[in-house]
Amino acid sequence: MSSVAQDIRRVVLGKVPLVYFQTWEEGRAIQLLDSFAAKVFKNDTSLAVWSCTGGFTGAIEDQGLVNPVDAVNAVINWTERGFFVLKDFRAFMDDPVVLRALRDAYQALQRTDKYLFVMAPLVDIPRILTKEIFLIEMPPPGEQEFSRLIPAVGRAYGSPQLDPRLLEELPVAFKGLTLNEARHSLERIFRAPDASPKEILDEVFVEKANIVKKSGVLEFVPPTTSIEDMGGLNNLKDWLIRRRELFSHKALEDGIPVPKGMLVMGISGCGKSFAVKAVSALWKVPLFRLDMSMVFSGTFGSPEATFQTTLRTIESLAPAILWIDEIENSLGMDEAPGQINSQIFSTFLTWMQEKPPLIFVAATANRIEALPAEILRKGRFDQIYFVDLPEPDERQEIFRIHLKRNGVDPKNFDFNFLSISTEGWNGAEIEQAVIAARVDAYSEGRVLNMDDIAINTSSMVPLSKTMAEQIKKIRAWAVRRATRASG
Repeated sequence: MSSVAQDIRRVVLGKVPLVYFQTWEEGRAIQLLDSFAAKVFKNDTSLAVWSCTGGFTGAIEDQGLVNPVDAVNAVINWTERGFFVLKDFRAFMDDPVVLRALRDAYQALQRTDKYLFVMAPLVDIPRILTKEIFLIEMPPPGEQEFSRLIPAVGRAYGSPQLDPRLLEELPVAFKGLTLNEARHSLERIFRAPDASPKEILDEVFVEKANIVKKSGVLEFVPPTTSIEDMGGLNNLKDWLIRRRELFSHKALEDGIPVPKGMLVMGISGCGKSFAVKAVSALWKVPLFRLDMSMVFSGTFGSPEATFQTTLRTIESLAPAILWIDEIENSLGMDEAPGQINSQIFSTFLTWMQEKPPLIFVAATANRIEALPAEILRKGRFDQIYFVDLPEPDERQEIFRIHLKRNGVDPKNFDFNFLSISTEGWNGAEIEQAVIAARVDAYSEGRVLNMDDIAINTSSMVPLSKTMAEQIKKIRAWAVRRATRASG
């Protein structure tokens, strides 16, 4: 029995006459209540549904009864047992007369086998009712419901055959969506019978991206970055590849520890953000970046409440990767070292311990020495990686990657020379040198060559020289506290 069904059962056994039913899916919730009422009352007409636009339907048939107080009184005066649903009734509950009517209903309906369900998409119970109303929160559909939905939608398209592995992955990928949102995705999927498994999963990711876009503080990051495009960082790559199959529902069922998260710290421009983006494409899991500046802006309410709502949103989208960029600033760091927004910080620590298993937290940091010890201890993150300036062979690999990206054949370049001439450079600086060289060559109407890059590298001053003291400090901190990302 589902948790919602158990809560409804508790309502009936305890004869609780007033219930606040939170759900985004009225149809799914009413179907569940209708099925439950038929079993409890042994009657096909034991459910009535009211809306302010259409009055009552079902057990009470009165299309003209649209006044909220009259609707509550109609339930009180009804002589039959049953469930009575009031749609979007929270909008009327700021009126003291409506509140009084609900409190009267609580008293009048006790021990009558009549149950009044106030249905709303958000939990917002007036304090005056907190002792008299029972709260039921309906979670998003589970994998079994999605598994039933897929063939149901497919029948309208002649039940096209999907890849067997895709039939296992889709119900997991749909988690966090409502049945209607999943149905819209399936309609698009079945209308494109030649779509590859990757294109089908991308379609689901688009639906999830639409959800987080409406949240205002989460941003969907498309899985366009491949791990093959990441130069160096072999230790980090190997760690991610080994855990690719572990971050799955199957591993969870087999009792295998699922990866919790990783913290990537180090020198700016050396690929921390790139590595986080690569995880999404490698594991085929959607990536969502948390914009803490919007959390603290107050646009969506108090920062603490917004942060908690955001964590609930990401939980509903599992499996997912939550990206927290520059975590030392995102947690509310003040100018004074160690001063952190205590409420958000403690909420985050608790959530890290109790979050659902298929939420992977990928955090990046530049000033990791500013983070408190509580967040760095084992158990919060599986691994802490330090990303240093690339070694000579890594610089060669980075040059090859960016030359190919810019449509240039790497065979005509001396990578030993390029590596030596860019000692102390980070990956972003190498990328910029290639881009600047291509612009110079294009402006002269010719193909990029070795001389163009040599000219640009000779005129650029790398970060390792302008920020030498800061880089030295970062390295000193990381030498015994973090694992090197490079082999």
